[in-house]
Amino acid sequence: MSTMLIQPLTGACGAEISGVKLNDLSNEEFSGIHNALVNHGALFFRNQVITLDEQVAFGRRFGPLEVHPIVDGMSDAPEITRVLKPAGESASFGTGWHTDNSFFAEPSMGSVLYGKTIPPFGGDTLFANQYLAYERLSDRMKEMLDGLNAVHSASRAYTTESTKDKYAKDAAITYTWDDSIMDEVIHPVVRTHPVTGRKALYVNDMFTLRFEGMSEAESQPLLSFLCQHATKPEFCCRFRWTENTIAIWDNRCMQHYAVDDYKDYERLMFRVTIEGDRPA
Repeated sequence: MSTMLIQPLTGACGAEISGVKLNDLSNEEFSGIHNALVNHGALFFRNQVITLDEQVAFGRRFGPLEVHPIVDGMSDAPEITRVLKPAGESASFGTGWHTDNSFFAEPSMGSVLYGKTIPPFGGDTLFANQYLAYERLSDRMKEMLDGLNAVHSASRAYTTESTKDKYAKDAAITYTWDDSIMDEVIHPVVRTHPVTGRKALYVNDMFTLRFEGMSEAESQPLLSFLCQHATKPEFCCRFRWTENTIAIWDNRCMQHYAVDDYKDYERLMFRVTIEGDRPA
């Protein structure tokens, strides 16, 4: 019998799961993990000593994995991103509130991140529940947002001054230019989760440019409010990493933020992302 234990982190989102080995899951255990992901939005598994192949296999149990069109994967495993932050450098990957790859026509369903080298302090990851962000809006605001669409693009996040070294292959994490960086896609401001049927706010500060049919200037007041509202402390959990921890989160109802507060220390992680579908 499974000894899996699910311990919620906060009243808003996130849970730690113990009593399972992710490289040796029964179908019953995986079903429990899948249900917990839907219920808690982000899950964390400590003391998981697994290979990268086993990380890939775990991710694939949720669906096909993506090969990112911009962020370079590993040469022998392009679906794996080696997320290295060298000692003495500031973190520059995921350091802002966002939903992974919302600029895709079919954004990522989930992400699996494996922590190998962890600083003695700092480098936490914050998560924000977008179900709660929507549900805590006024009825009048909900009425206005339902049916409203927003424009998402990589053009702002992947053309900053800090990305130049990445395109030049002179950084710990490297990028390859792809013309899709300048593309714009349209997604609903409020999306319905395909499993739970719950509504979640779906805009983020990193990739959402404006509302459909409006200029950036016209969009800014409401968009700024929504992005700030979406990450209120009462919607969040904060996770402290330890070596050999694995996190998985549901991009359909969560935002996350990588905290840059460990400049003196190296951190090494490995990420795979799971293909999603078009938000509805």
